[in-house]
Amino acid sequence: MQMTQALEQGFCDYLGWLRTRRSVRRFTPQPVSEALLRTVLETATWAPSAHNRQPWRFAAAHSAAARANLAHAMAEDFRRDLLADGLPVDEVEAQTARSISRITNAPAAVLLCLDVEQEDRYPDPRRQQAERLMGVQGVALAGAYLLLAAHAAGLAGVWMCAPLFAPQSAQRTLNLPHAWVPQALVLLGYPAAAPAARPRRPIDEVTLIL
Repeated sequence: MQMTQALEQGFCDYLGWLRTRRSVRRFTPQPVSEALLRTVLETATWAPSAHNRQPWRFAAAHSAAARANLAHAMAEDFRRDLLADGLPVDEVEAQTARSISRITNAPAAVLLCLDVEQEDRYPDPRRQQAERLMGVQGVALAGAYLLLAAHAAGLAGVWMCAPLFAPQSAQRTLNLPHAWVPQALVLLGYPAAAPAARPRRPIDEVTLIL
């Protein structure tokens, strides 16, 4: 009985720890060591994936130069899209500057990519689209593992979808293989402050138990 209670308490403690992860956008200047970054990324590779294809690929922008190049390249696409939307030039410049600053001020950034060469090939678009989506799901799961591994290591991170809007620029700037299709960018570092928890929808609002 005591062992069962201890296990239950450990489980509850772990669930509580999971709920302490936050999306952090401001970091201290303390660098993230390459060894720690590698450990976090290796942990991310233990995520599940369809057929165990492990379609995730990581391009870690560990140097300041790599992060700056990536930030400015994606900002050009961002600027073009905002101008096409008809936003005032000063607002466009403010938004792109904020995007660049967010990436360049992070001690590390990891571009999550999907390796499309891991896909099965089908003669019809319906199944091919499902195959692509399975790969995207695998990359997203690896990203979740990455964020939790970083949290366990005392780091903080934030998920950015910007590469979806500038995949070719991100791919070209980091000189990635053609088959590596950018999906997301995770910024990592030691948190400058711990944000307050943001509200979650009630479980009954998002769940059907049948």
